[in-house]
This record gives sequence, C-alpha cells and structure tokens, in this order.
Amino acid sequence: MAQDQTAGTDEIEAKITAFIRERFLDGDPKGELDGTTPLLEWGVLNSVRTVVLLNYVRTELGVTIPPRKLNSRDLKDVRSIAALIGELAASSAA
Repeated sequence: MAQDQTAGTDEIEAKITAFIRERFLDGDPKGELDGTTPLLEWGVLNSVRTVVLLNYVRTELGVTIPPRKLNSRDLKDVRSIAALIGELAASSAA
C-alpha cells in the first residue's frame, strides 16, 4: 500500500511540477524547478498564483485543499504540495 501511495505522490509531483513550469515559469527553460525548490521564498507562488494552483488541483486532480492547509509548510515546495494532495486524496477515499 505504501508503495502505491509513493507512486501516486510521484505522479502528482510530476503533474504539479509541469503545471507550475508552464503557467508560472514560462516553461522553466533553465530547468530550475524541482521537487524541493522553495516556491514561496523564490516568489513562484503568491496569492493569485496559489488560487490558480488550487483551482488546477481541484479540477484536474479532483482534490480540494481546505483553507486550514493553506500555510507555508504545506505549500513550501512541489514535494510538500504533492504529499498534501496525496494525503487528502487518501483520506477522502477511505
């Protein structure tokens, strides 16, 4: 089961990374974005972009992130966002 969740999280991380590259980084031509890039610290996410990302997660991945999870720890990097989405998806499926 844990391996299935890891595979799911890796897939979510890849989708979030691709979305952020295309929507917020003009395709990330230098390839600077990875799973641990500090999104808030580097200014990749701001209030408007966070709303756009949350809408993508809701419509494309089918997961609604509750307001209490909108904090710097859960949104610090792609890996944290993917883990949060995986956790929320697993708890809603249970």
